[in-house]
Amino acid sequence: RLIWKASIRDLLAFFLNHRQKDMRIYKKIAIVLLVSIFAKVGFSDVNSIHVSSRLDPNAIIITQVDIIFVYDQDLLNTFPSTKTAWYSNQRRFISEAGDKIDLISVFIPQGFDSETVSLPERNLEAIKIFVFSQHDDSEAPPIEISSFQKVLIEIDEFGILVSRQG
Repeated sequence: RLIWKASIRDLLAFFLNHRQKDMRIYKKIAIVLLVSIFAKVGFSDVNSIHVSSRLDPNAIIITQVDIIFVYDQDLLNTFPSTKTAWYSNQRRFISEAGDKIDLISVFIPQGFDSETVSLPERNLEAIKIFVFSQHDDSEAPPIEISSFQKVLIEIDEFGILVSRQG
């Protein structure tokens, strides 16, 4: 306890003995350190994903849902902007991306109640996480789910609905 008090006294004396200009630099450094300690910039919060179909169980259709975990900032600049762009160039994109992405493809039969998706080990390190579905409109953009903790992907007659699960 005495060491702690002496350290605080020494720190106060140090700051008081320096010019005002130096104080601004120390304040900026302190702010940057605090922000870096408490901010969680660029990492996903996703810890579970469930996929279900609300379509007629008598229909003989299987829908593919792709969940893409992106770990590299540069890939976001070339990431496909529509469902058509994703599915038409999927193999090329995956081979060029290498270990900078993880792809989870889930195939859901219509009327299927729920599928819990197995997440990659490094999913919390992803910068962004996107969802595409073959059942969506051809010009549908990817749906970003990075900030969701529990994700519910529902397939209906209009496409897919993505929401936070309670």
